[in-house]
Amino acid sequence: MKTLSNKIVAITGAGSGIGRALALRMGESGANLAISDVREDALAETAALLGSTQSRVHVATVDVGQRSAIYAWADRVKAELGPVDVLVNNAGVSLSQTIAEMRDEDFEWLMNINFWGVVHGTRAFLPQLLSRPEAHVVNLSSVFGLIAVPTQAAYNASKFAVRGFTEALRQELAKTAVRVTSVHPGGIKTNIVRNGRHFQSTTGSTDADQAAREFDDMARTTPDEAARQIMRAILRERPRLLIGLDAILIDRMQRLLPESYDRLIAKAISRRPQGAH
Repeated sequence: MKTLSNKIVAITGAGSGIGRALALRMGESGANLAISDVREDALAETAALLGSTQSRVHVATVDVGQRSAIYAWADRVKAELGPVDVLVNNAGVSLSQTIAEMRDEDFEWLMNINFWGVVHGTRAFLPQLLSRPEAHVVNLSSVFGLIAVPTQAAYNASKFAVRGFTEALRQELAKTAVRVTSVHPGGIKTNIVRNGRHFQSTTGSTDADQAAREFDDMARTTPDEAARQIMRAILRERPRLLIGLDAILIDRMQRLLPESYDRLIAKAISRRPQGAH
């Protein structure tokens, strides 16, 4: 894809973080936008920020955890803007808890958004994408789709699943005009931890505010920088994108030590201060 100008781009989770940054950058590049989020107030803020662009903007409050809601949104986008050229399945949530203590309803909540949201989003918009002379699907996995970490089993499961789904999709669409990118961000300065469900961290902390502060200290990449790299990956038709030095190092660690990287993770966790209970 040589340009995003006049393309129709659908972005989930556009109320904040990477989704909002992508919407703003793509709007500045001349794309017409269909943005969604489950939080109406946050989505309205993004829409207001897009007011300075010349883009047509379709705004919809959508819970990507609801299959019918995604399909209905895809139909509305086509009716209002036309068939989509680029789809970014960005919406995601976090859950921190051990497997033994995790509630089924929390696990299902996360999987419905992080995994099924990607699956249903892709399938709902795929007929539109296939009708275009060139098109692109971007699915947000994570570095936690490359390695596993204690208390992140649900998040790991969803992001490993997104990775597998996306890589299979890429192969199936290889002979079409639709390109596919799997994105693996490292620590991005978003509110995903602050807005997630926190029960217990890797250090044993049950303090949600502390977990959010620790994530903020660890996250080195801004949403705007992540958005810039994702846009470049679309234009260069890259199949896989690692965002941040931490993502690059984690990827190399997993490749070099696929059977023993967990020992390095355990050592890193042991060096961190134990949280409040």
